Amino acid sequence: MAFLQFAFIILVPLVLVAGGLVSLFAVGALFDALENPAELRQRIEGAFRRPPAAPQAPGRGHYYRAFWSTK
Repeated sequence: MAFLQFAFIILVPLVLVAGGLVSLFAVGALFDALENPAELRQRIEGAFRRPPAAPQAPGRGHYYRAFWSTK
């Protein structure tokens, strides 16, 4: 029984503080979204956009040939 009381005394303040912090971050995110709706749209679209393809070296027959490359 003493363990339950101790856990209750420790857990209730931790849950309240964590809930307060989460709600503050949520309100801040809401105000940010309301002030900058275009930026929010870009963030959402950027999350689902594919990354650019990896660059590839030009082939042997490519028109560009760096001056430092060997023949």
